[in-house]
Amino acid sequence: MATVRPARSLASRVVKELVRVNILDTATRLAAQAFLAALPMLIAVASLCPRPVRRELLRSLRSTFAAGGPLRAPVDEMYAGTQRTPYSWGAASVLVALLSATAFTRALQRLCERSWQLPRADVRAMVWRWACWLVVWVAVLVLRGALHTAFGAGPAVGVALEVTAAVLLWWWSQHLLLAGRVPWLPLLPGALLTGAGVAVYSGVSAVWLPRALEHGVERYGPLGAVFALLSWLIVFFVVVVLGTVVGSVLAHEESVRRRWGPPGPPSR
Repeated sequence: MATVRPARSLASRVVKELVRVNILDTATRLAAQAFLAALPMLIAVASLCPRPVRRELLRSLRSTFAAGGPLRAPVDEMYAGTQRTPYSWGAASVLVALLSATAFTRALQRLCERSWQLPRADVRAMVWRWACWLVVWVAVLVLRGALHTAFGAGPAVGVALEVTAAVLLWWWSQHLLLAGRVPWLPLLPGALLTGAGVAVYSGVSAVWLPRALEHGVERYGPLGAVFALLSWLIVFFVVVVLGTVVGSVLAHEESVRRRWGPPGPPSR
């Protein structure tokens, strides 16, 4: 029984924290913000960046969900449009894209703060962090196609590279969006869980997402693709919330605290 009680206690704390964070509501809000932020940012990047960057972005989008699926034509058309009229976005359009993207970044910041039970950071200290996170996010998105094939080394190496990149990205993202209020080491459990989780989910969804998109378009037209993408994003952010919350709970475990130091406010 002595070995069962700690496991039960850990499980109960995880469930309690997931209820407190409201996992489904948070994941749905993040999915909606990501959906609204992604399209303007993708068009802005495709319009403003040099041609090699646009080609890599197209390659990444195809590797994610457009290869042979119903989104292949719209994605290719968007790329062709930016080829015909590069640098066509005005200042107002770029501003709208940035506002949409920073709204998503703020929602991600609130997830991290709620998971670690921290108050909101001062806006003046966060503005440059939001911008920095967006730049890195766009860079990772552009390079995703190359990461998938390990820059030509093959898909087997690409899987390991994608998992490593996802873990490092989420480790850094938590530290950045928490304004450095939690040390690096206590953030590692959440980074490992979230990075591995999103990498596995992305790999699995590459099999069924094109079929879901095609089925949605056949039954409901273009709105079917929207529903399928939103559903995909909601499950994606369920994985993100799970990894972040469970990582925070694990970081407050006594054995982890002794090894890696106190992570900050204790979990209640």
